[in-house]
Amino acid sequence: MADSLERLAADVVACRRCPRLVSWREQVAREKRAMFRDEEYWGRPLPGFGDPEARLLVVGLAPAAHGANRTGRIFTGDRSGDWLYRAMHRAGFANQPTSVRPGDGLALTDAYVTSPVRCAPPANKPTTEERDACAPFLDRELALLPRVRVVVALGGFAAGLIARGAGVRPRPKFGHGAEWDLGDGRSLICCYHPSQQNTFTGRLTEEMLDAVFTQARALIED
Repeated sequence: MADSLERLAADVVACRRCPRLVSWREQVAREKRAMFRDEEYWGRPLPGFGDPEARLLVVGLAPAAHGANRTGRIFTGDRSGDWLYRAMHRAGFANQPTSVRPGDGLALTDAYVTSPVRCAPPANKPTTEERDACAPFLDRELALLPRVRVVVALGGFAAGLIARGAGVRPRPKFGHGAEWDLGDGRSLICCYHPSQQNTFTGRLTEEMLDAVFTQARALIED
């Protein structure tokens, strides 16, 4: 049968390939954070989210334990998602600046958001084996998003995986705002991840994030 984003999403959600990640994501979903104790956690892998006709692909790292692992939608329910979707809204890729939970009305236009690791990892650090086990999902996703022209990689982990998948050798140096040629008319823009580690310290500001999406818009429309 022909592959589809719906089939891919079903396969992602059903995945139990990595015992450490399965154990961690389900433990977090049982124990919960005190402020979310009355909520039912998703506690499963996360598919991508957005416009199937997207020309912009945003790639993060992995779901947050009490963010997407709780809500069931990528970059939803935590401060990283707040930063990301506010910036995408200002750039015209999202219809609203907030991302609280599925069904909150958020819709993306010409953009799709995903991550190379689909389960929340302990300490936000997936192993090499876990990264490689998840890689086929991202490969399928890229094949099912044929209109993508620009990839915004949130962090060096995502940038390295996308470059490797595109056959870019040697890998260019990561730097915020750096632009890499992926071949076939596609470009990658490096961006610091909107984690609290970066946003609280000022390493990433909203102006810097806006500049990346302005750069992405210009490349898409070129």
